[in-house]
Amino acid sequence: MSAYRRASLSNAHDAVTDDCAAAHRLRVVPAIFGPRHALTLLLTTAAMSGIGAGLAAGEPAKPSPPPAPAAQPSNEELLRNLQCMEQRIRALEGQLKSQAAASTGSTDVPAESTPAKTDPPPKPFPMRIVQVRDRDAKDKKPSTKNGTETAPSVAGPAVEPVPVPPSKPSVTPKPAADPCGPQPNAPSSTRTATSAAPSAAATPPAVQAPLLPPLPGAPATPGSKPILGLVDSPVPGLSIGAYGEIKFGSFQNPAANGQWQNGFDAHRLVLLPTYAITPNIIFNAEIEFEHGGIAFDPDDKLHGSVDIEQIFVDFLILDQLNWRTPGIDLIPIGYINQHHEPTQFYSVHRPELYNGLIPSTWRAPASSIYGTITEGIKYQLQVSSSLEDFGDDFGLRTEANTVPLFPVPYLPGIDGLTALAFSRPPVGDFRQLSNDLAYSGKLDFTPPFLPGLGWSVSAYYTPNTTPREAHDDFGNPLGRSSLIMLDAEFRYRIPNTPVELRGEYVHVTFGHPENLRANNDTDPTNNVGKTMFGYSGEVAFHVPLGTILSSQWEAVPFYRYTYQNFQTGGFAGTDLDMPTGAGQTHFYTTGVAVFPSPNIVLKATYQRVKNNDPFGARRDSILGGVGFFF
Repeated sequence: MSAYRRASLSNAHDAVTDDCAAAHRLRVVPAIFGPRHALTLLLTTAAMSGIGAGLAAGEPAKPSPPPAPAAQPSNEELLRNLQCMEQRIRALEGQLKSQAAASTGSTDVPAESTPAKTDPPPKPFPMRIVQVRDRDAKDKKPSTKNGTETAPSVAGPAVEPVPVPPSKPSVTPKPAADPCGPQPNAPSSTRTATSAAPSAAATPPAVQAPLLPPLPGAPATPGSKPILGLVDSPVPGLSIGAYGEIKFGSFQNPAANGQWQNGFDAHRLVLLPTYAITPNIIFNAEIEFEHGGIAFDPDDKLHGSVDIEQIFVDFLILDQLNWRTPGIDLIPIGYINQHHEPTQFYSVHRPELYNGLIPSTWRAPASSIYGTITEGIKYQLQVSSSLEDFGDDFGLRTEANTVPLFPVPYLPGIDGLTALAFSRPPVGDFRQLSNDLAYSGKLDFTPPFLPGLGWSVSAYYTPNTTPREAHDDFGNPLGRSSLIMLDAEFRYRIPNTPVELRGEYVHVTFGHPENLRANNDTDPTNNVGKTMFGYSGEVAFHVPLGTILSSQWEAVPFYRYTYQNFQTGGFAGTDLDMPTGAGQTHFYTTGVAVFPSPNIVLKATYQRVKNNDPFGARRDSILGGVGFFF
C-alpha cells in the first residue's frame, strides 16, 4: 500500500474516531440527570461501545492482531460506518424517549426529547473518492491532463471532492435510503484502483480532428490496432502499417506525338514495419513494391521493383536532441518528400515540384539529428550521399565505380527536361560514384497561436555532383560542380472554414554548369542554365458529405497551378545553346479527392500541361486513383 493511500486512510480513521467520541459526549449528557434515564444511558453506551470497537453482535471481545494493510477499510466504508452510527443513535434515542414519555405520562420531558414527528434519515456525509495510483505506474507526479489534478490528501475535516475526468465514469456509489443496509456492487478501494485504466480505455476522450494532415509515425488514435490498423500485435513493440496507390485513366503520350492512351498502374504498395526495441530505441523501415512487382519469367509482363525505401534506427535521447543512425532516409526538403502518402495530397500524381525539381521520393544513405527547439518549432540536420550527375543504366557503372569510360556516352542525371529526377545516388553495394557528402537541414513551424498553419524552410548543399571519370562526348574530363537547393512551403487549413491553402517555392543553383553532362552531350535540347526554380499555389475546399456506409465522408475539390523553369540563362558547355523551351512548363491541375475515411481516398484529376516547345507539351491527362494509408 502506498504512503499516499495509508495517509488518506489514517486521516479518515482518526476523523471517524474523533467524531465518535464527540457524538458520545453530546448524546450521553442528557441521560444522567435522573433514574428514569438509566435505560437510555445503558443502551446508548452499549451501542457506542459496540460500534466503536467494531465487534459483531454476540461476539466476545478479544484482542485481535492488527489487520493487514490491504484489508483496511476504505475512506468510503469508514464514512459509511459513521453514517450508520449516527442513524442508529438517533433511532435509539427516539425509542427511549417515546417509552419514557408513555410510562410516566409526564410533560416534564425536555422539548428536544418529545418527538413531534419521526426524524428523517440523516443526509449522507459528503464523501471523497480517492483514486489510488497503480504502484507500478511510471509517472509519480500529479496528473494535470484534461484539466484534472490529483493531489495528496490534506488533513482537515472538510475536503473538496476531487473532480473526475470526463473520460472516466464516476465511481461514487449512489446513496441508498438506508446507508447501513447492504450496498450491492460496492467496489472496494482495490477494485477501484485496478479498474481505472480499463475504464478509461473503454471510453476514450473525444479527439478533435486535426487541422493539418496527420504525420506518418504520429501516435495512433484511440482504438487503432498496431498491425495494419486491424489486429493487436503478437509481439510487444511491433507495429506494421501500409500505404499504397492505384492509378488508371487516359493520358497523352508525348513519345507517340501526343496520342491519347488508356492505361493502368498498380503504382506502389509500401509496408511500414516499426519495432520499439526499447522505449528509446526504435527501428523503422519502408519496403516498397512498385508497378506491380518484378518478373522472374519473361512472360510475367512485370517491370516493377522492390526497394528498401527507408531503414534506420532512432535513438530518442531528449526532446531537443535525437539521433538517427546511418541508414536509408529521406532528404529533409519540402513537405511531400517526407510525407508522400497518397492521403497527404489531393491529385492522383504527386505535386509537380516533387516529380523532378525535387526528385521524390528523394532518399539516400544518410544519418541525422533532430528534435524540438521550442513549442511549435522542430529541426533536422542530415549528412547524406551526394546527388550524382549520372542518369543511365546501372549496368554501365564500371567495377571501379566510375561512369563508362570514353568513348562510351552516358545520359546525364541533371538536365533541362527532367531536372534532378535521375540524379539520386544508389543505396546499396558500395556503388556510389563519388566520395562527396551532402548536407541538409530543415525547420518545421506549427505556431500554436495560429492553429491550422504549418510551414517549413529547408536547404540542401553538396560540394560536387560530378561523378568519377566524368567526360564530355569528345573525351574531355568534366570538373566539379556544386549544387544548392532552397525550399519554402506552407499549408494553412483556415479554422472554422472549409478553405485550405498551400504554396511552395524551390530554387536550385549550380556552381559550374559548364561541368554538367547535359551541357556536354551534343544534345542542345536538354541544356541547363545557372539555376532552376519552380513554384505552386493550391486552394482546396473541405465539404462534408455526411454518413455513408457507416463512416463520415468528405469531398475535397481543389485547383493547383505550378510553374517550373529548368532552362534559365547562364548556360555554359560544349553544346550549342539551343534549348526548345520544353523545360519551361505550366501545369493547370483540378480535381476532387473523396475521403470515405481519413485512411482512404478516391481521386479524380484533370491536368492541362503547356510549355514553350513549338510542338507543345502533349502531356494532358484524365486520371483516377485509389490511395490508402493505415
